[in-house]
Amino acid sequence: MHLNVEIKARCQQAEKIHALLMAQGAEFRGEDWQIDTYFVVPEGRLKLRQGQIENALIHYTRPNQAGPKTSEVSLYPAPEGEMLKGLLSRALGVLRVVDKRRRIYFIQNVKFHLDVVKGLGEFVEIEAIDNDGQLGEPYLRRQCDQYLDLLGIQPTDLVEVSYSDMLG
Repeated sequence: MHLNVEIKARCQQAEKIHALLMAQGAEFRGEDWQIDTYFVVPEGRLKLRQGQIENALIHYTRPNQAGPKTSEVSLYPAPEGEMLKGLLSRALGVLRVVDKRRRIYFIQNVKFHLDVVKGLGEFVEIEAIDNDGQLGEPYLRRQCDQYLDLLGIQPTDLVEVSYSDMLG
């Protein structure tokens, strides 16, 4: 399990954000078409992500709030997801499916997504990640605030909930 502090915001200027990230020396990992299948669970969210770059079973808990929010995230690699999706669908039931195109960037421990979500539009996400407990939540929050300013994300653009909630 690791700690994230993250934001999600509506995005009107994806190419400007792309240019700002590249000017900051971001590592562009590529564009991924991802299908996230959310399952019915009693606590938090459980999703199976299937893409060309990222494939994992992900469980996380996070409050619904605008601005930087803390998440506890557990990831399990799932390169062969179809069989797992069938098993989890039968055992738990499918809550929702999110279909998106995602451009993925990293600057040190901070991951950025430029997403186009089917049925919802364009978004930017910032995830400051503490994989081993060395950085701490206050540091991660400062990183999120720094990138919110750099990318020109306005408070009115911030989104409180996950894509699966928005589609519900």
